[in-house]
Amino acid sequence: MGRKGLDYEDLNENVKKVQYAVRGELYLRASELQKEGKRIIFTNVGNPHALGQKPLTFPRQVVALCQAPFLLDDPNVGLIFPADAIARAKHYLAMAPGGLGAYSDSRGIPGVRKEVAEFIRRRDGYPSDPELIYLTDGASKGVMQMLNAIIRNGRDGILVPVPQYPLYSAAISLFGGSLVPYYLDEEANWGLDLVNTRQSVAAARSNGITVRAMVIINPGNPTGQCLSEANLREILNFCYQENLVLLADEVYQQNVYQDERPFISARKVLFDMGGPISREVQLISFHTVSKGYWGECGQRGGYFEMTNIPPKTVDEIYKVASIALSPNVPGQIFMGLMMNPPKPGDISYLKFATESKSILDSLRRRAQIMTDGFNSCRNVVCNFTEGAMYSFPQIRLPQRAMDTARSAGKEPDVFYCLKLLEATGISTVPGSGFGQKEGVFHLRTTILPAEEDMPAIMSSFKKFNDSFMEQYQDYSKL
Repeated sequence: MGRKGLDYEDLNENVKKVQYAVRGELYLRASELQKEGKRIIFTNVGNPHALGQKPLTFPRQVVALCQAPFLLDDPNVGLIFPADAIARAKHYLAMAPGGLGAYSDSRGIPGVRKEVAEFIRRRDGYPSDPELIYLTDGASKGVMQMLNAIIRNGRDGILVPVPQYPLYSAAISLFGGSLVPYYLDEEANWGLDLVNTRQSVAAARSNGITVRAMVIINPGNPTGQCLSEANLREILNFCYQENLVLLADEVYQQNVYQDERPFISARKVLFDMGGPISREVQLISFHTVSKGYWGECGQRGGYFEMTNIPPKTVDEIYKVASIALSPNVPGQIFMGLMMNPPKPGDISYLKFATESKSILDSLRRRAQIMTDGFNSCRNVVCNFTEGAMYSFPQIRLPQRAMDTARSAGKEPDVFYCLKLLEATGISTVPGSGFGQKEGVFHLRTTILPAEEDMPAIMSSFKKFNDSFMEQYQDYSKL
């Protein structure tokens, strides 16, 4: 009998090329150890609730009522749920004929898209058209939909920051495109060097690659840097000059842990610049309920907004969105609640504000604890996590460790992270999964473990690291 369609040898080659380190070798080994009874601290993925963050009360109350609308008919409902949560549940159920179990518009519930548009207007100071906002199952689905629309063949290139979130490298491989790296400068706190970026574009073009879009991640994942307004102006001017679509991954916009560079959207800067650039640069902006102080990763709520995209292209994007019929409806409700949270004077406002502030304040403290902890370790250097949910320390590995790793068939940072996992139960992601300069090694860890656990985790890391460095130190060079 001959080969079958799903035999490995005959799979789509693009599927085989996909790599996604966040759920790769380290994660699989951690899962094995967990089954064997070892306590594992999964810091490999930004999954706040899995590491103990409590859900915000108000949105869960509203969605609970939407999921079980018969509770609204119970005469005692007001004894359990606050009046504003009851009112908001009725508000969303009125937008969703058939309730949460029915398909919505393929673009998402119109009323929720209006709430997103109003949020964007308040944030940026410029109106937003809900017809150009599509709700998605998390931001990742939106990113993949747009990359699929942009990439035509293997000669189409996408500029991606390195280090980068591997969603981008994986999706570009899956759709048969070419990743064009532009390197962030670690010594300048992971700043963007446009001279380097221009060189990357020129090198790609000399190899026959048509560079069609540029990705920015602000705040950065895995690097945690926040882009200034001046940075964003440079990027937008660059996209204008090079005729590139700008894909603005802004899912961590609520996660900012310093005051020098508050989050500012690419869209706001674009419109502030005025003139032809504000009408010409094609911009897609992404957001999600998975990050910020919400952390509702499992709800899969997200959106993208299209700016300066031709109407015929919007029609094609709608056509592709309609293939899946509908984004998940509970996720859409979470997005509406994130865009339109309780306001001062509402019954639930004080509790919501207190819970939100507590989470963000703790994340700011955890960012500092982790940065200080890494910088206290031998041969480890770490920039402060300005935003997002991650630390990305550089691990300066001795030559003996690199040689041992390669003799075992492992990348040096993978070898280090596996040893760390076996010794401490801390599950991280090697820097090679995000891209890094040749001969430089990192790991990524979230800052999400509970604040009270953080000192013990960093102490465990330091003990392992310093012992590892001692074990592999090349004393002939001392």
